[in-house]
Amino acid sequence: MPDLRSLPVPDGLEGERLDAGLARLFGFSRTRAAELVAAGAVRVDGGEAHKSQRLSAGSWLEVELPDPPRPVEVVPLRVEGMTIVHSDDDIVVVDKPVGVAAHPSPGWTGPTVIGGLAAAGFRISTSGAAERQGVVHRLDVGTTGLMVVAKSEVAYSRLKDAFRHRTVEKRYAAVVQGHPDPSVGTVDAPIGRHPRDDWRWAVVAEEAGGRASVTHYETVEAFRAASLLDIELETGRTHQIRVHMSALKHPCAGDLTYGADPRLAERLGLTRQWLHAQQLGFEHPATGERVVFRSPPPPDLAHALDVLRADSA
Repeated sequence: MPDLRSLPVPDGLEGERLDAGLARLFGFSRTRAAELVAAGAVRVDGGEAHKSQRLSAGSWLEVELPDPPRPVEVVPLRVEGMTIVHSDDDIVVVDKPVGVAAHPSPGWTGPTVIGGLAAAGFRISTSGAAERQGVVHRLDVGTTGLMVVAKSEVAYSRLKDAFRHRTVEKRYAAVVQGHPDPSVGTVDAPIGRHPRDDWRWAVVAEEAGGRASVTHYETVEAFRAASLLDIELETGRTHQIRVHMSALKHPCAGDLTYGADPRLAERLGLTRQWLHAQQLGFEHPATGERVVFRSPPPPDLAHALDVLRADSA
């Protein structure tokens, strides 16, 4: 049965947007709060609610919370092609192959990093939700490269803080269509759920639910039809690089979800976006020493680069 909650708006939420206020009150995401409002599960002073309306202290909120989803079980499963780059008592750094999710989730039945580590006998931090224990950041299923997973509870807490305070260096290699102008730049544009297609993301104004997102890029090699970029993330939103590059009209090659040309993808032999997490740097959570890990592009992406270079010769 749904969980019915009735409570007054506290003084500290005076003037706050409804979706942001709900997120703070109940501890879920702003996106989830907006979904509840859209579904008619929220009323303010007995009337219909809108996610962007401003709250008044003392107003009465009625919220119908759905039953929490059943936890997704972590199934130990050997992951073909997943490489252990580094492991010690506190962290394990993996090079994630394509087609592998960071952790289990509803609707995903394929391999996961967490399942692969469990199958290999690694002990992972018990902090975090049951299905994503130890996971402090994620990569898309179709994005390859470096991920760090916490093994100790101290490491989990300190790594989460490092990501939150943006002290982790996250560098990606990306091949994008065309030639960004300028060749070196920054995309500073908030990202939120796509207004029509809730299965993807888009540049969305903050007042409409977008969250601050900053991507720095530099062209390192230009081809006739595409460019190889070195990208550094200042924030870490879902699909951030893919959304920002698409917004520049230079989507990642092979990224059909965000507007890439399928003809180029076919010519390059790509079945996913050309995007690879090539460098990860942070202060080791136990020693405080700065550690940096690097990963070269996997064979499918390296092949696409060879084709581009041959075409441009």
